[in-house]
This record gives sequence, structure tokens and C-alpha cells, in this order.
Amino acid sequence: MDAFQPVPGAQLIVMSEHVDYWDQEGWKDQYSSHELTDRQKSYVSELGLSTAYTPQIIVDGTAELHANDSQQVKSAFEKALKDAKIPISLDSVNFEGPQEATVVRGHLQVDAGSENHNADIYIAVALNHAESQVLRGENQGLRLTHVAVVQEMVKVGKVQKKSSFSQNFQVKLKPGTKPGEVRIIAFVQEPGSGKVVGAAAVLENQGGTGIASR
Repeated sequence: MDAFQPVPGAQLIVMSEHVDYWDQEGWKDQYSSHELTDRQKSYVSELGLSTAYTPQIIVDGTAELHANDSQQVKSAFEKALKDAKIPISLDSVNFEGPQEATVVRGHLQVDAGSENHNADIYIAVALNHAESQVLRGENQGLRLTHVAVVQEMVKVGKVQKKSSFSQNFQVKLKPGTKPGEVRIIAFVQEPGSGKVVGAAAVLENQGGTGIASR
């Protein structure tokens, strides 16, 4: 979905959030974190699901689907496309410091003039490409490739309903991560409901806004 952009009229902004409950199977996914597991659990609660599972796609925080159900995918994206998004801009994004301690800095502008709820603002750093050798679980023995793998996710502020937000931000990259290997994603999400009301991304000096998918 990230490469082919199958939704006419929108940029699909993808985040791959790796969960850590595979640890109990005796294999630790190097890209996983407990914070991302908690995010999935909150979706299970808000969407009324019986359980969490992988791989699972959440669209705009309001719908979940199986990637192999083409009709379900089409319907979810068509609905998301009809929902109005608030404008977000990521400007002056640059990387500073040595590879062992690189910091990404930039400016974030959010216009929530049409949003009827307060919402949290996040910046995520995601690897453009990653691979993992699975040692346990249902994918044991497979070498998997991943895209837009979240390394860091930081809440940088809150925007009040029908107002605007403008602020500089900075996020540390994990040691050894090269600036050319990552994309910077900003998204605005309502607390409680988990609805994503806007998103933007900067990848190889190209920015955009669109439907948020994880």
C-alpha cells in the first residue's frame, strides 16, 4: 500500500507498529515496543474487538480490516477518503548531530478550525525499510520485510477544538540510524476514540497529507 498508493485522490500514510507479545513465544522482534502493544490494545477496546491479532490494519483509528479481504479494504478506504481531514504541515525538517546522537528538528503547523474535539499531536520516526528473521510463532523460519516501521513516537502537544497549533519539535533518532533511512510522520488523534483526524509525512524531502493507516 505504501509503494502503490491504491487510493485515488489521497496519499496513504502508513505506520507499521510492531507489538511485543511475541516475546512470550521466545522470540523478540527488535522493532517492537510495549508502548505500541498498548496502542493496539486500546484499539481493541474502542473498536469492540474480541482480541488483538497480527497482522492487523487500522484505518484512521476508526476501522480495522484484514489485508487479504479486498472488498473490505476498498470500503474502508473509500469511507476514510470521505471524512474531512484537518490541514497539517511539516516544515524545515532537518537532521543534526553525529550518527550516534542525531536529532531531527522541524516545525509543525496544525489548523483544527473544523475539528469539534480536542486532539493529541504526535511525531513518529519510522524506518523506510526493515527486515527481520522470525524465530518463533506462526511465521517461524520466515524472513519478513517491513515498511514504515515506527522507531519512536512522541506526543508533542495538544490542539484545542476549532483552534490552531504551531510549534517547533525535536526527536532523537536511535543510535546508528541514518537520516536517509527514515521518514517523519505527524498525526493528530482524538484521545479516547482514537480517531485520526489528520496526518502528514516527510520522506526524501517530499511532504504530503492523507489517510493514516497502521
